[in-house]
Amino acid sequence: MPALIFRKAVQTDLRTLILLLADDELGQSRETVSDPIADCYIQALKAIEEDQNQLLVAVVEDDQIIGCMQLSYIPGLSRSGMWRGQIESVRIAPSHRGRGIGHRMIEWAIENFRERGCGLVQLTSDKTRPDALRFYSSLGFAPTHEGFKLSL
Repeated sequence: MPALIFRKAVQTDLRTLILLLADDELGQSRETVSDPIADCYIQALKAIEEDQNQLLVAVVEDDQIIGCMQLSYIPGLSRSGMWRGQIESVRIAPSHRGRGIGHRMIEWAIENFRERGCGLVQLTSDKTRPDALRFYSSLGFAPTHEGFKLSL
């Protein structure tokens, strides 16, 4: 297994992270790959960095970013004030898929949430991504709720 480093993403990572997010049919329609980097991404990273309950993770192998994910720590009143961990925007470079890296990323995220005192980890995945749905099920995630989104 290759050595992976999980670290907080920084502004110099933005171009690579945006390319990872745009690297599929859905991402191509949602992301803006441009030079210079669109200000919306710079502002989003700034907001993430300033929020102690957000962590944008760059996954690095041999000094190259090969994956990313965003972790959110969500306080809640229900379930006796339990904190939840939310995983979003999980991406792995195409050249690194099929090597167990996604499994290691999710395991790392779960342990991170456990260390922060979260009692539940949740995520959503687009219904048009059957491989991702199978992947998360194989890790023990159960489709216990129906999710809804409303674009504004």
